[in-house]
Amino acid sequence: MIAKFSGGCAFYKAELEHYDKENPSSKRHSTVLIKCYPPSGTESCGEKEVLTEIEILSGGVKHPNIVNLLGFCYLENLKDKPVLTWEKRLKIRIDVAHALRYIHSEIEDQKMIINHDIWSYNIGLDENFGAKIINFWWSVFLSPDQENKDHHLIGVGRKFNRDPEYEKNRKLKKESDVYGFGVVLFEILCGRLAYDPIYLKESWRGLAPVARRSFSTRTLEELIDPIIKEEVGENGFVLNRGPNKDSLHTFITIAHQCVAETQDQRPTMKVVVKELEKALFFQNNNKDNPKMSLEDIKQVTPNFHDDNFIGGGGFGKVYKGNLQDGDGFKTIVAKRLDTRFGQGEQQFFSELQILLLIHFV
Repeated sequence: MIAKFSGGCAFYKAELEHYDKENPSSKRHSTVLIKCYPPSGTESCGEKEVLTEIEILSGGVKHPNIVNLLGFCYLENLKDKPVLTWEKRLKIRIDVAHALRYIHSEIEDQKMIINHDIWSYNIGLDENFGAKIINFWWSVFLSPDQENKDHHLIGVGRKFNRDPEYEKNRKLKKESDVYGFGVVLFEILCGRLAYDPIYLKESWRGLAPVARRSFSTRTLEELIDPIIKEEVGENGFVLNRGPNKDSLHTFITIAHQCVAETQDQRPTMKVVVKELEKALFFQNNNKDNPKMSLEDIKQVTPNFHDDNFIGGGGFGKVYKGNLQDGDGFKTIVAKRLDTRFGQGEQQFFSELQILLLIHFV
């Protein structure tokens, strides 16, 4: 990347192999400039502006001081894009939260940086999904005694991530970044950008006020990304789908606090980091009772085959099976209830409850 503007457009320099216009049967290598537009719907440019630029550059305009257009492409739908699990989504936001905590309170000499433009397009991911803040275009470097002074930064931020209180009093504080980060948290929860038309229909500010209203009416679950709701464990057999309930509740609570309308109601980034790490802990130590469908058990046993029979108790036979666990397999045992031997459903579930409370090393 050689340049990126606050509107989301980015420029990249690259060596590109392409067909020769003068000799289509052969290819050549050229140093090119690639211009990447953000998705339509941002304030900086829309589909009309992009098409106009393409039309002009491909319409026979030729001049040594005007760039030539070799070609263009449009990514309408990335169907094969990797699905971010709830755990990965948490880790990405924790990385950003650590960065904000650092610039707010951990820089030497007690100075601070207020980014004032926290939104998804200013967050980059490396090859391991590690997150980094990549844009400080509108940032302000302050000493502690400057935080409560008026700072008039015209045209800063976008309506969907802009601190509503800053717009009223021009008091640029760390809490403005917290608000923008809260919007980002809800984006990762809902799987949609804050300026998605579905939110703009309800509020010109986009996702944040919609999320606050849904939180207060206890309907926020309707906004959650369906991919998260249907998420299963790595083995793919767990019936109780979705993230750990404690993890989700912790995440939603802190995200809601971040997008509070007034600055004094928002948490510090130290608190945000603590709560997000707590949400990750709950997810990694998921205590929700695991369940498997009968079809899944038949698949791993296979279909209670005699070769998998390892014994029998007073109430039925016990079979072993190999359950896929990530990149490997885990050996499990399945007890098949046979009511002919005298154990009813009540006794069976009582046995399950006891076993779920016992953990052997």
